[in-house]
Amino acid sequence: MSVTVEPSVSPPAELRPPLSHDEVMIEADRCLACRGPYAVAPCTLACPAQVDVPVFIDALASDDVLTAAQTIFAENILGGTCARVCPVEVLCEGACVLAHEGEKPIQIAALQRFATDWALVREVPLRNAAAPTGRSVAVVGAGPAGLACAGELAARGHAVTVFEAREEIGGLARYAIAPYRIQRAPLPSEQRALEALGVRFRLAEPVFCIDQLADYDAVFLGLGLGDDVPLELPGDELAGVWESLPFIEALKDGRLGEVGDRVIVIGGGNTAIDVARESLRLGAAHVTLVYRRTRAEMPAYAFEVDEAEEEGVRFAWRTLPVRFLGVDRVSAVECVSVRRGPPDASGRRRPVPVPGSEFDLRADTVVKAIGQRPRPEVSGRFGGLELEHGNVVIDDEGRTTNHRVFAGGDAVNGGASVVEAVRQGKRAALAIDRSLT
Repeated sequence: MSVTVEPSVSPPAELRPPLSHDEVMIEADRCLACRGPYAVAPCTLACPAQVDVPVFIDALASDDVLTAAQTIFAENILGGTCARVCPVEVLCEGACVLAHEGEKPIQIAALQRFATDWALVREVPLRNAAAPTGRSVAVVGAGPAGLACAGELAARGHAVTVFEAREEIGGLARYAIAPYRIQRAPLPSEQRALEALGVRFRLAEPVFCIDQLADYDAVFLGLGLGDDVPLELPGDELAGVWESLPFIEALKDGRLGEVGDRVIVIGGGNTAIDVARESLRLGAAHVTLVYRRTRAEMPAYAFEVDEAEEEGVRFAWRTLPVRFLGVDRVSAVECVSVRRGPPDASGRRRPVPVPGSEFDLRADTVVKAIGQRPRPEVSGRFGGLELEHGNVVIDDEGRTTNHRVFAGGDAVNGGASVVEAVRQGKRAALAIDRSLT
């Protein structure tokens, strides 16, 4: 087990707090504007949405916030959400020339948040919509991929209706990303901006089959993934034992209650890191992330693991939970140490329990965060779509094996970043537009 020294102060409630106007001007002025007539800036190349970063930062440096916002929205209609949740450390900011010169990279996400928030508060139009084409498109799912697709199509003059089973838009950004990254804002403002562009929302209205969408010229599926992958252990029924998605949703909706002094998180992905870091912000003094493999094998971003450790999260490597202990409420997790065995189907060395290595970790709350399940039922519901490893198969334009149906987001890639979902939604929208016009 690796144990870190606990921080002397609590981590900030918001991971990326907003910058003031003066801070924006100073930060924007640091940008080298390293683009040219024949070369794209490294930060723009690293952005899946292809936002022209030097142009919008140059506009901010000139105190032209409107132009900055319009530059962002031209490529990323969800620029406000992405500014809060993008893993910029491995994207635009990671590619910043200053970072490679040993200096602090430009705070691109913070600058983007300032510009987009300014515009959304003032209800600046995202785009100027083209003349109506007379064609209609149904978007199933109001997550990042669906919203990006809907906005792009509406801007091109198509009549777009978004169907969403939940009562609010946002998908994983609204319900599955911890609130220290994003709570609700700016999603309600982005919804109003999309409605002003012509997008129609039908919330709390699930779509169960393709036949419900027979009147539309094309369909985009942005359904995301399913529930948590089950980890069924003895003691699952005890109070205080959670799956990650219900835990985060209850937290964001104010229904969670106290987590107690000690929190155990099971898993090694970005959601597990999110839950662990959020638990510190909820007041837990001891947060331990239990992972059955090594640090190098964690699927979470390495910089996220480093930041979690700096904030005080403890890590129990090569540790496998066996059962949950307690009477009525969980009080401990019984674990066993593991060694590396032969490779499994993923190619990684399979964890093998070490006999006689059992030990207990005290816990007031336990969160199981080992991933989300694919949704194979989508295939039959939407016209016999081809699946691969449970994910919807698409071509280079986002078209599925049903010529009317396009798809993007987590149901296609098995779970990636919000900005990657935006990229796939944009790509499919352009292909749908070409097919309809």
